[in-house]
Amino acid sequence: MKLSNISLAISAILLGSSANLWAEEQNLEAVEKKSTEQQSAKEEKAVEKITVTGSRIKRDSFSVATPLTIMNKDAIQDTGLGSLAEIMIEEIPSITESTSNSNSQSNVTATGLSTINLRELGSERTLMLIDGRRVVSNSHTGNYVSLSTIPSGMVERVEVITGGASAAYGSDAISGVVNIITQQDKEGFSIDARHGESTEGGAREFTLDMDFGTEFADGKGYVFASTTFDKQYGLTFYDRERAQQEAYFSYSGSNMCNTVYTENGYACLSDTDKSQWTSKSDSIRGGVFDEKSSSRPDAGFWYDENGLRDDWHEEKYGINTREFVMLKVPDESVSAAIKVDYDLDNGMETYFQAQFSRNSSFNNKAPESEDESDLVDVFNPDTGEFTRVDIGRIPRDNPYVPEEIREQASSKGIKWDRGFYEVGNIYTDNTRETLRTWGGIRGTAFNDEWDWDISVGYGRFTQEQIRGNEISTINARYALDAEYAEDGVTIQCADAEARANGCVPLNLFGEGSITPEAADYIRVNPTINSEVEQFTILGYMTGDLMELPAGTVATAFGFEYREDSQSLQVGGGAENGGVTFNYVPSYSGEIDVTEVFGEASIPLLRDVAGAKNLTAEVSGRLADYSWATTGLVESYKLGLMWEVVEGYSLRANWATAQRAPAIDDLMSPMAADYDSFDDICEGVTATSDKAGHDACRLEPGISSWIAANPGEEFPDYASSFSPSIGNMDLKEESAVTQTLGLTINPSFLPDFFLAIDYYNIEVEDAISSYGNEQILEFCYNSDIGFGEQNSFCNAIERDEEGQILRVDQKVYNIDELATSGYDVAVQYRYDLGEYGSLRFKADMSHIIDYTNTVTSPDGTKESTDYTNDLEAGLFEDTASLSLTWRLDEWRVRWSTKYKSDVLLDRQSYENDYADWLDDMADNDEECAAGGEDCVTNPEPLADHIYKIPSYTKHNLSVSYKTDLSNDAEIRIYGGINNLFDDRGEFIFGGRGNYDSEYGGGVGRFYYLGAEYSF
Repeated sequence: MKLSNISLAISAILLGSSANLWAEEQNLEAVEKKSTEQQSAKEEKAVEKITVTGSRIKRDSFSVATPLTIMNKDAIQDTGLGSLAEIMIEEIPSITESTSNSNSQSNVTATGLSTINLRELGSERTLMLIDGRRVVSNSHTGNYVSLSTIPSGMVERVEVITGGASAAYGSDAISGVVNIITQQDKEGFSIDARHGESTEGGAREFTLDMDFGTEFADGKGYVFASTTFDKQYGLTFYDRERAQQEAYFSYSGSNMCNTVYTENGYACLSDTDKSQWTSKSDSIRGGVFDEKSSSRPDAGFWYDENGLRDDWHEEKYGINTREFVMLKVPDESVSAAIKVDYDLDNGMETYFQAQFSRNSSFNNKAPESEDESDLVDVFNPDTGEFTRVDIGRIPRDNPYVPEEIREQASSKGIKWDRGFYEVGNIYTDNTRETLRTWGGIRGTAFNDEWDWDISVGYGRFTQEQIRGNEISTINARYALDAEYAEDGVTIQCADAEARANGCVPLNLFGEGSITPEAADYIRVNPTINSEVEQFTILGYMTGDLMELPAGTVATAFGFEYREDSQSLQVGGGAENGGVTFNYVPSYSGEIDVTEVFGEASIPLLRDVAGAKNLTAEVSGRLADYSWATTGLVESYKLGLMWEVVEGYSLRANWATAQRAPAIDDLMSPMAADYDSFDDICEGVTATSDKAGHDACRLEPGISSWIAANPGEEFPDYASSFSPSIGNMDLKEESAVTQTLGLTINPSFLPDFFLAIDYYNIEVEDAISSYGNEQILEFCYNSDIGFGEQNSFCNAIERDEEGQILRVDQKVYNIDELATSGYDVAVQYRYDLGEYGSLRFKADMSHIIDYTNTVTSPDGTKESTDYTNDLEAGLFEDTASLSLTWRLDEWRVRWSTKYKSDVLLDRQSYENDYADWLDDMADNDEECAAGGEDCVTNPEPLADHIYKIPSYTKHNLSVSYKTDLSNDAEIRIYGGINNLFDDRGEFIFGGRGNYDSEYGGGVGRFYYLGAEYSF
C-alpha cells in the first residue's frame, strides 16, 4: 500500500519550509483528485513509511523535524532554463549563486563551473548529494559539485534541507544539504529539445535530453539511461550597449561633488552626460612610449594605424579593454548516465549507477598588457626561494627605436606600455571530465523487519586547462635587448646564449611590429591539469527497535569510509613561473576518514490532550580523519516534531555540524596571488612615532635606507605579491545550528498550507587567511613582539632597500560566521470546476543578520556585518511567487522573483561615507574661515551609486500535452523570462555595468521546446 497523493501533499507542509512542497513532487493533477480510494489511503498514512533527505530512517512524514524543500520535474521544466543551478536559484530563495558563467570570467580555474550555496555560507559549507550519496568534487580547491555535470533529464526532483546535517551525512553539511534525486521508475522513451535566446540577442541556449527506462527479466530488473547535451553560447560586450558605456566614479573632496572620469580628468557627475564618461587603458596595439615623462609632461609618443604620433592622451586615444570581457562565458556539456536495479531470487536487490560528463568552456580575454616594470615571480626549486623579474625598459641603443624617441629618451632607457595583440588574445580553455559510479546490494533481515544496504562508490574528476597566449617575461627581456649584428644590418638579440636558444629580437614600435617569429618566441601556453578521486564504502541498517506507548522507535545505524586524493600538475613553460601568469605549484595529497553513525526517531506522545503527535529525533556521528591535528570529530542532532492538533504543528531542531579542511587547505604549497595593500612602515624616519615605526626601524633594509636618506620619509613601493599557502595544522570548522518552525493546514481550509521556519547558524574556527595589512600590523604593532619568534614577521620578505617583496597568506582557523533569519512558505489551491484550477505559491527568505568575525592573534575580535551587501550576495529579503492555472493538458504559470534593496559594497560605502563626512567637516571649517577653497553648495554622496533599489522579475510559461497514436504523446512548451526586461540598476564597476545577481545583462529571454515520448 502507498500513501495517497493527498496525504503526501498534506504531509509535505510539515516537512518543507520554502519553495516547492510535496504536492508538486507527486504530480499536482493527481493531488487534485479526491476519490474515495484516496481518502481511505489518507486514513492509513500513519502506518506507511517514506524516506526523505536528512535521514536514513523510513518513517511517516509527520515525524520529521528538519525543514525540507522539494522541487519536482514540473517546476524544473516551467523555468525554461537549461542550467540546473540557475533553476534552483530562481525557485528557492535560500539558495544563491556561487560560481556561474556570469560571475567567473576572471577566475582562472572556476570558469565553466556551476555551483550553489545555502544561506550564502559558501559552496564549501553546502553538501551536494546525488541520490543521498556524497560524490567526487569538481574542483581541486575544495569540495564543490558542479550541477552542470548531472544529466538534467535524469533529475526527478531536488530536495533541500537547511541547517546542520553533519550527523546524517558528515563533513560540509553546515548550512544544509542539496540532494539530487534521479528518476526511479520511469518507463518508455522520451526526447526533449529546448531553444532559448535573449530577445535583444545573445545568451543563446540549446538543450537536448533523451532518456529511456524499462523493466526486464520478467520485471525483476529495471534499467534507466539518460543523456543530455547543453550548449550555452554566451553573451559578449558587443551584445549590450550598456556594457560599452565607460564609467569610473569617485567623490572629490576638493570639488565636493560626485565625479566621473572624462577626457579632461575628473568632472562633477551633475555637469556631465554619459557620452563624456571615459575609462580607457594605454594597452594599445602600437604602444605608448615615455608617457608623461619629465621632458614631455602633457603627452608622449604613441602609434596608431598611420604611424608615430607625439600627442598621447590616454582618455582620448586609449582602448576600452572591457570589450574583451564576456558578460556570460560560453560552455558546452555532454552528460550520460545509466542506472540498473535487479531483484535477486533470495530477496536481495542489487543496484548500480554510473554518470559521466564532459564540460568545456572557453573564455576569450584581452591580449596580454605589459609595461617595463610589471614584475612576475620566478621560483627556484633547488632553494625554494622566489625572485622577481620584469621585461625592463627598452635600451636607447635598441635598433628599433625611432630617432624622435631616442633623442628624448632617458639614459636609463625608454618606458613603454603595450598590448601584445600579435601574440593573440589570452584565453582560458577548460575541459572537465567527471565519472561517478556506485553499486551495492540491499535486503532485509530479522524476519524482514530490518532493511540493510552496503555499497561501494568511486568517482574521478579531471580538469585540463590551457591558459593561452601568455608572455614569457624572461624571453621578452632577452628579445627586447637587441643589437645590430656584425654586418651592421641584421638585428639580433644581444645575449649570445639567448641567441643560441632561439631568441628573436622584439620590436614594440608600431601596430603589427611584432613579427610572427618574435611572437612565437615570447608566447607561452601554461597548462594546469588536475585530478581528483574519491573512493567510498557505505553500509547501514534501518528498522524498528522497540514499541513505546506512543508508537515504534525507528532507528538506523551505519558506517562510512572515504578516501579523497588529488594531484595538480603545471606545464606549458610555467612550471617555475617567469611568465605573465600567476605561479601555481604542482603537488598531490590525500586524506581519508572513517565514520560511524546512528539515529533514532522516538515517539513520545500520541493522541493525547495538547499533543496529537510528539516525536523526538536524535542522531550522532563520529569521524576519525587521517591528519594529525584533528581528533575524533563528533556531530549530534536533536529534533522535536509536535503536532498540537491536526493541521497545526511545531518543530525544532538543534544540531552540531563540521567542515573538515580540504586537501588544498592543508597541503597546498605556496601559490602566487596579488593584492593591493599599504606598508605600515611607510613614512618612517629616524624619529617618527607612528604605531609600528619602532619595529619598522629594526628592519635592516629600512634602517639602511634611513641612514642613507636622513630627514626623508621611507617610501612605499611595496609589491602586491601575496602568495597563499596551506596549513597542515588546521582543524575542522564547527557549527551549531538551530531551527524552529510552525506549520498550518487548517481543516476548514484544506487546500491552504503555511510554513514558517526560523534558523540560526553559528560557525567557529572557519578557515580563512588574514589580510596583508593585518599581517603587517601583527608583525610590527602587536603584543607578540617583532622578530623571528613572531610567525607573522616570518611571513614578510623585504629587499635590501626595505621594500616589501612578498607577504605570505597562510590559512588559519580564525573566522566566526553567524547568520539568522526565517523562511515563509504559503500554498493555496482553488478549484475552478470546469475551468480547471488555480494554485498559488509564495516562498520568502528574510535575513535578520549575517556577520563575519575575525579573531586576531591577541584575541581581539573584529566583526563585519554583510547584510544587504550586493558584493557578498546577501539580500535582506528574497521571494519567489507563482500562480499556476491547469485545465486538462494545459499548464500556464506566472512567476515572480523579488530581491530587496542592497548596498553595492557595504564596506566601501561605509568607508566612503566616513571620508565624505570628513570632507564635509573640512569644507565647513574652510567656509567658516572664509577660505578661497570653500565650496558653498557641497553635494551629498551619491546614494544611487551605492544603494541599489529592489528588483522584481516576472516570468510566463505555457505547456500543452496531447496524446498521439501508438501510446505516444507530445508536450509543446515555451515562455518568456524577465517579461518586462528588468536588468537591474547601472552598476558602476560591475561586469559590463551589470551584476550577475540581476541576470548579468541577459534581460528578456524567450524559450521554446518540445518533448516527445512513447
